[in-house]
Amino acid sequence: MLKALANLLKVLNSETHPGQISLACCLAMVAGFTPFWSLHNLLVLLVVLLVRVNLSAFLVGLTFFSGLAYLLDPLFHRIGLAALTAGSLEGLWTSLYNSTLWRIERFNNSIVMGSLLFSLLTFLPLYLALNLGIRRYRAHVLAWVEKTRLMQVLKASRFYSLYQSVSGWGIGA
Repeated sequence: MLKALANLLKVLNSETHPGQISLACCLAMVAGFTPFWSLHNLLVLLVVLLVRVNLSAFLVGLTFFSGLAYLLDPLFHRIGLAALTAGSLEGLWTSLYNSTLWRIERFNNSIVMGSLLFSLLTFLPLYLALNLGIRRYRAHVLAWVEKTRLMQVLKASRFYSLYQSVSGWGIGA
């Protein structure tokens, strides 16, 4: 886990496009908030593998959002129960439950329904907020760290130049 966090910090400080990191975190939110062994999470995993997103950000986000999901389960239950007991949607839920694919998906469970609805509703706002946050982090915090005296000394050292020369040797670098 510490290696994944180190990789995430490395990605935040790299030239990786903020959209790739933001999308990875948002997809991790969908997979982390909902039960992991479900069909829609297979679709999320397929998207993660096919679209260019950062895997370190996805894994760290998945761990974070899976832990947060336990705290938000009462909220997910309320959202899901409200959606499942809405009178105008009763026919839709009945027809979906009569289909094998939707029964396997377990949308009749209030927590599954609520967590999926919550994650889909917050997907775009989280994407935009993370994108803006990463851009501001790089513009202000990283720029400030680069200008500090300690960083100037580290960059001038021989150790840093040696690190720069061998940092591309690893697999997947």
